[in-house]
Amino acid sequence: MAKFFIDRPVFAWVVALVIMLAGGLSLWQLPVEQYPSIAPPSVEIEATYPGASAKTVENTVTQVIEQQMNGLDYLRYMSSTSSGNGQATVTLTFEPEADPDIAQVQVQNKLQAAMSSLPSEVQEQGVTVSKSSGSFLMVVGFVSSDGSMNAEDLSDFVVSSVEDPIARVNGVGSVQVFGAQHAMRIWLDPNKMLAYNLTVMDVDAAIQAQNTEVTAGQIGGAPSVEGQQINATITAQSKLQTVDEFANILLKVETDGSQVRLGDVARIEIGGESYEIVGRYNAESATGIGINLATGANALDTAEAVKSRLAELKPFFPQGIEIVYPYDTTPFVEVSIEEVVHTLFEAIVLVFLVMFLFLQNWRATLIPTIAVPVVLLGTFGILAAFGYSINTLTMFAMVLAIGLLVDDAIVVVENVERVMHEDGLPPREATRKSMGQITGALIGIALVLSAVFVPMAFFAGSTGAIYRQFSITIVSAMVLSVVVAIVLTPALCATMLKPGHTDPSKKKGPFGWFNRGFDKTNNFYQGSVGHVVNRKWRYLFVYGILVAALVALFGRLPGSFLPEEDQGIMFAMVQLPAGASQERTVEVLKKLETHFMENEAENIDGLFTVAGFSFAGSGQNAGIAFVNLKDWSERTRPDQSVDAVIGRAYGAFAGIREAMVFAFAPPAIIELGTANGFDLQLVDRGGNGHDALVAARNQLLGMASQDPRLVGVRPNGLNDTPQFNINIDQEKASALGVNLADINRTLAAAWGSSYVNDFIENGRVKRVYMQADAKYRMMPEDMDYWYVRNQKGEMVPISAVSSTEWTYGSPRLERFNGLSSLNIQGAAAPGVASGDAMAAMEQLVSQLPGDIGLEWQGLSYEEREAGEQGPALYALSMIVVFLCLAALYESWSIPISVMMVVPLGVLGAVIAAMLRGLPDDVYFQVAILTTIGLSAKNAILIVEFARELYDDGMSLLDATVEAARQRLRPIIMTSMAFTLGVVPLAISTGAGAGARVAVGTGVMGGMIAATVLAIFFVPLFFVLIVGTFAKNRTKRGEVQAAHEHPAE
Repeated sequence: MAKFFIDRPVFAWVVALVIMLAGGLSLWQLPVEQYPSIAPPSVEIEATYPGASAKTVENTVTQVIEQQMNGLDYLRYMSSTSSGNGQATVTLTFEPEADPDIAQVQVQNKLQAAMSSLPSEVQEQGVTVSKSSGSFLMVVGFVSSDGSMNAEDLSDFVVSSVEDPIARVNGVGSVQVFGAQHAMRIWLDPNKMLAYNLTVMDVDAAIQAQNTEVTAGQIGGAPSVEGQQINATITAQSKLQTVDEFANILLKVETDGSQVRLGDVARIEIGGESYEIVGRYNAESATGIGINLATGANALDTAEAVKSRLAELKPFFPQGIEIVYPYDTTPFVEVSIEEVVHTLFEAIVLVFLVMFLFLQNWRATLIPTIAVPVVLLGTFGILAAFGYSINTLTMFAMVLAIGLLVDDAIVVVENVERVMHEDGLPPREATRKSMGQITGALIGIALVLSAVFVPMAFFAGSTGAIYRQFSITIVSAMVLSVVVAIVLTPALCATMLKPGHTDPSKKKGPFGWFNRGFDKTNNFYQGSVGHVVNRKWRYLFVYGILVAALVALFGRLPGSFLPEEDQGIMFAMVQLPAGASQERTVEVLKKLETHFMENEAENIDGLFTVAGFSFAGSGQNAGIAFVNLKDWSERTRPDQSVDAVIGRAYGAFAGIREAMVFAFAPPAIIELGTANGFDLQLVDRGGNGHDALVAARNQLLGMASQDPRLVGVRPNGLNDTPQFNINIDQEKASALGVNLADINRTLAAAWGSSYVNDFIENGRVKRVYMQADAKYRMMPEDMDYWYVRNQKGEMVPISAVSSTEWTYGSPRLERFNGLSSLNIQGAAAPGVASGDAMAAMEQLVSQLPGDIGLEWQGLSYEEREAGEQGPALYALSMIVVFLCLAALYESWSIPISVMMVVPLGVLGAVIAAMLRGLPDDVYFQVAILTTIGLSAKNAILIVEFARELYDDGMSLLDATVEAARQRLRPIIMTSMAFTLGVVPLAISTGAGAGARVAVGTGVMGGMIAATVLAIFFVPLFFVLIVGTFAKNRTKRGEVQAAHEHPAE
């Protein structure tokens, strides 16, 4: 193969150019994202039961839906919430293998079975099924810069003109507006209604009758009489449009001709559809849209599309509306990928310098450098073929691959140079001879490195998805690298290299100094190899100690899933005591605004606060702030990082007595939850009831606050609130002739808000709501204002047929896998790994009374899965490597000498991680696997040569020492190239540095240890094992050739 291309250099170039073309073309089409799509697909069912309490919603809606959700393929877990504002949400999370579209269809079909059992009010509102990720991709804020529009007008504008176009953008899963559109509000006055002897039902019926579209057919409709000349549509009555038209609705006409119109018993205005949410941006009133990504969509493309769609709509906005982006997860992705690309180029430059230092001529250094773009572009082509994306993992694989792929080329070039120098052959002959020596080793190395990474690709779950992209990238780079080393590099060597005439150690200047130093080192090394090999047992004992140290240290590494990153965004969540009003929540949010805008002015770009909505549930006593930090380039000091800002925020918020305020950063993978740290559900397995569950939760929070391993453990939900209970006395109602349905309708309309029908404003259909005017529904005594009509036509006060009392109830009930549950979130204390914190929580939950269990969800579930896979992954990789080597060397014994080096490299990686305080996370696992492959690679280079020399008849010891001498230079060179290639990763700062540091540190530590220790231990293992196994078979040919060392 290699000989064919040595004689046909043009052919070799053509192969290389075709590979580059294929990759270059696909490079433009590859999507860019932060992580491969690893969030498991989820499907959400949403239903609304207007005016119902959380308990009612759970019993009549949530449970009915949940009970039908069985027999779904790949269902992982199901969680649901029922809120006091009548919202029911059931979220079904599937395994990553599930197809989101099929999952949605299956859920839709199962839901049909439940629909008929749901209350009619719920069916009227509609039940939606959507597939979207549970967290916001971005929040877009709209501010009236000149103050011409108030919050309600802004909300109405956004709902009617912006929400739909944005929701239709490709990649947007669902959209939530913080605000509501206009509605016709009819505020009833119970005193006037009583005076005119009117009830809520009368008003409702009158509006229904007089605000409708009537289709009355047409004049001259076919079949018509002969000679008919005209045809026209008849319209009798259409929807009302203005406040005056509504005020004019006739309620009743007295016998004396006097009329009662709607305007006489109610105040009518165009207001908001709901008043539950108040948005503010940088302390001005604003409205916002939260945008969720569709399952499997690309975040960067979607955000780009949303921004460009808004830019198209902008010219048609009313005067003075500004668009702001208070929360956007995509700049972080862009910047972190850019940083990795910078690292890639830095690595190429550093590798080039190392090669130049060793090879000392431009031609020899260019050859491996030419291999880099060929292989990298080719790898992008393979990524495109697999449908993968450019993401943090594939880019890391590229950076690591540079070191590996230059290795192959260096091995070829270095060997050709050595053969030319030692045997005095011209370049083409030298290349032929050299390729004969090392083709086997090249293929062996490629096989081994592929063997290390291939098992990763077969792992299940989200960690599998992470590893898969990494492993496929690095394996394809490896394979291409060998192809280039066998096809292009020899052709280049044969045509470009010139035979060197001078003795390297006689060169002038720094190079001569370097060469003389290196030769001294090499002589010392040869001596010390002889020394080590002759004192086998002493050094084996040292090896034993090192392996024991590795086992001990590895057990002490804290576990984690992904490093926490400074993503340039954070949240603050506000929770007031149960029953607090919206006004009080807004006051607390204003304190947050003051803190962030004054004390953190140099770090904060903008903040958007929302009262009435938070990740823990919606209600008047909940609020959230989306905080956008300045660009990373402006925040270089450690006290400007997200963590520092959060730390100071906790200090400042401790002074806010009237509310609990939490500040937290988003998790490493935004789709997997809303907060970093752990996420668990406390599940009531024994059916102990809500009160027992809450008591258990409070006991758990108490224990957690005492535990030094945990911080910020908080209930992610709303506390029980006072509820006002009205008991209707059936007997009295029957005696007085009052219809129960009338009482229910009256209460719902007066105290909730009753949706009557629709009206038209500016050509858009909007809703009409009827509700008691504010001052008639503020206190319990206001019950007395409301009357219903009995069968005799008399007005009966509702208070005559009912009694009232105060009780307690939850405004938000949660369930997990069909059992009542409560969500708890928290984080590991600084310096404690998330795995340890999770173990601490499991331990605390096991002490709780009753059958209270714990289930992990979101990122914590993934971490559990990932942690259990780590050891299996290492073991599998080691076994596969061993088998590949056994096949390659046609021997069971030689691979053992290669495999024994592996723990030394891993030890280096573990020590490096410990020194920098890094946990054992996904990236560190990747680093360890890389280290396994590389330490095996160095060993192969020595063992391959030693075996050849031994087979040619040298004595075992001499063969080993000679092989070590010959291979020292390429080993040191490739290892230095590789180590320096990852230095930029290990020392990086800025966006996404956490991941880069994790990979860089592990690989660098492992590489240094593997090189420094392996060059002494490999000869020892080889002599030991081959010596042990060779005693029982006679030496082939019995020829003990005398071997003089070539002149140094």
